[in-house]
Amino acid sequence: MALATAPRPPPLLLPSKAVNIPNPPSFDPHSRILISLKQCTHISQLKQIHALTLRSTSPYHPKTFFLYSQLLHFSSFLDFNYALQLFNQIQNPNSFMWNTLIRACANDVNNKEQAMRLYLEMLEQALVSPDKHTFPFVLKGCAYLFDVSEGIQVHAHALKHGFGSDVYVNNSLIHFYASCGFLDLAEKVFVKMPERSLVSWNVLLEGFVQFGKFNSALNLFREMRNTFDPDGYTLQSILTACAGLGAFSLGAWVHAYLLKKCDFNLSIDVFINNSLVDMYCKCGSLELAHQVFKRMPKRHLTSWNHMIRGFAMHGQAEAAIRCFDKMIRTERFRPNSITFTGVLSACNHKGMVSEGRLYFDMMVTDYKIKPALEHYGCLVDLLARAGFIDEALDLISTMPMRPDAVIWRSLLDACSKKNTSVELSEELARQVVESEGDIGSGVYVLLSRVYASASRWDDVGSVRKLMTDKGVKKEPGCSSIEIDGVAHELFAGDTSHPQTKEIYQMLKVIDEKLESVGYLPDYSQAPMIDELNETKQHSLKLHSERLAIALGLLKLQPGTLLDTELYPTYRWKNRSGM
Repeated sequence: MALATAPRPPPLLLPSKAVNIPNPPSFDPHSRILISLKQCTHISQLKQIHALTLRSTSPYHPKTFFLYSQLLHFSSFLDFNYALQLFNQIQNPNSFMWNTLIRACANDVNNKEQAMRLYLEMLEQALVSPDKHTFPFVLKGCAYLFDVSEGIQVHAHALKHGFGSDVYVNNSLIHFYASCGFLDLAEKVFVKMPERSLVSWNVLLEGFVQFGKFNSALNLFREMRNTFDPDGYTLQSILTACAGLGAFSLGAWVHAYLLKKCDFNLSIDVFINNSLVDMYCKCGSLELAHQVFKRMPKRHLTSWNHMIRGFAMHGQAEAAIRCFDKMIRTERFRPNSITFTGVLSACNHKGMVSEGRLYFDMMVTDYKIKPALEHYGCLVDLLARAGFIDEALDLISTMPMRPDAVIWRSLLDACSKKNTSVELSEELARQVVESEGDIGSGVYVLLSRVYASASRWDDVGSVRKLMTDKGVKKEPGCSSIEIDGVAHELFAGDTSHPQTKEIYQMLKVIDEKLESVGYLPDYSQAPMIDELNETKQHSLKLHSERLAIALGLLKLQPGTLLDTELYPTYRWKNRSGM
């Protein structure tokens, strides 16, 4: 072993304020330097230790090589560039040294591409072979860069070097494929693993959740519980999946498991509690979300954002604004872009036009936050719903980015309800088509509603004929309901559910009870034909939400209270307004 060093000068004594290096007679220089490295906390100290190493050790001593590997290890945490210089001075570095530098690259946002270059250089020199620690570091860099082709080559190299069964390498492969969106390949690696750790399950769970495969995540979790108990990472992923599905029962089970079976420090973890707040808000239980939020010993900005958005989605705009005011005035948090999305959404849900304008200006003027598309979308929708169509159009004209189809559709929807000019609605429909390209049935339905409101029945027929000619079918509304931990999806006019007969009988009971108390249905939002006939009335009665509620009533115990914010055994979630 040889190191690129100068002739050895007399030993250099470190200043007393640097690192305290013990100097008993029984310690040789290598032992004293290793002890000092463990006390090192700053790059200036490490440079002094490096200088001492050059002066007080022989490059041919067998312990010196190990000493340099430790110098490289510690420098990789303190200063990557210095670590790279040190690495280049070492002749014939071993696999530990290569891995140390590759790991430093993979963990550094600015040097992740360097990880792959170093790995290729390691293969090119062919002095040492990559080991089971090399591949996870390289794959981590590939995952961050979404470098699929390079990652697949690394996978092939791992198999070639005999690491196809190594649990750590396979965990990294699952993470790489899942991060790049190749969930099928991630699952394929997982299935073929002869041995799995808890990390293996967690990485695939996180991949499913990241890409919205919530049912797959829950199914995998149920399978995992036969082998492993969940840890904090597992619970956080499952809570996110429950939030995405509106699966209240399982989310509440996770909360109970956290309190009963897990370490106290995990139960007060800010990230876990943020996930709980988000889950309860999205599952309809704002009260429980607020309880968790209030009991958190420590809150991050994300905690406040979840609570503000929770109040907003439940139509409690005043509570959302009070929460926002407390956050900035009492707790002294600085809001970010996500915060103002929640506040503007709250104003939108409640139709608070003046407040919406105020908070939009506050975001731009006071906090210097550049409005994103979702901020413009909230304000445009708020103005349009309130009838300020011209102001909404003026706002769109000032946007620095191109409006997306969602913004144009919200304007078109408002126009269809506010009886604005047909010409404006036609122009908005054209903008939706240009923004979306391959459009669904929504824009046709909205344009039909505009024509129907203006009693232009020939144009309604023309739109329907155009839909037929283009093969566009009206997408049925879908509502989901969770009962005793099982999610049921029902579509408008659905007859595929195993309990369809009982559901329709319950609908009949509901209608009879409503009629007996003098209730009359409101068909004002369904002006799609010139005469609302019996067939149309019947189809409106088969609304997907009505079917979901009927199924919930069938499954509930008599006397159970239905509450729009807190359902002990019942949750419904509508995905499309139908």
